[in-house]
Amino acid sequence: MTMSLLEIMRSASVIPVIAIDDPEHAVPLAKALVAGGIRVLEVTLRTAHGLSAIRAMAQVEGAIVGVGTLTQPEEFAAARDAGAVFGVSPGLTPALIDAAKKSGLPLLPGVMTPSEVMAAREAGFRQLKLFPAVPAGGVGMLNAIGGPLPDVTFCPTGGISQDTAPQFLACKNVACVGGSWLTPKDVMAAGDWDLITDLAKAAAALRSA
Repeated sequence: MTMSLLEIMRSASVIPVIAIDDPEHAVPLAKALVAGGIRVLEVTLRTAHGLSAIRAMAQVEGAIVGVGTLTQPEEFAAARDAGAVFGVSPGLTPALIDAAKKSGLPLLPGVMTPSEVMAAREAGFRQLKLFPAVPAGGVGMLNAIGGPLPDVTFCPTGGISQDTAPQFLACKNVACVGGSWLTPKDVMAAGDWDLITDLAKAAAALRSA
């Protein structure tokens, strides 16, 4: 079953922003997150193991794997071929718009200002990532943008924590939030997958909190 980007976003209270330093962590991490109720996973290309991690994690039952930190046009097709079903970028350029269309990979582009939101909207994007969310103005910015641009849905990412996530999720124009607190590097290095599952359960519970 193919899910739209909005459906993917609405099925996730929190999308973990994942950077894989050790490829052996990919599968147990995905299994631990899914076990805790977090199925939508954003694997970034910030490390050399991004594509291989996507390929491995896409095989985990229940996982909906996307690719993050898309900054080059050629990365779209490579990520799609590795098994990614959606993409996330820190910003939006004409080259990335073209690459997204050619690859068929649904893109969640990053925006920071009202002008960037309007430009992305003109390019056909209605689901956007407010990034970096906290420096961009956080909840106040999201509520302000929601007035003149009510047809845009956001996944704010950048500076959000377990404690502040509920404030963002309470915004009418927010479907989910992105965060790296679900996958602490020290916990991953220790292989404490039970703790990752506990963090995922707490994040998944935010939707009904």
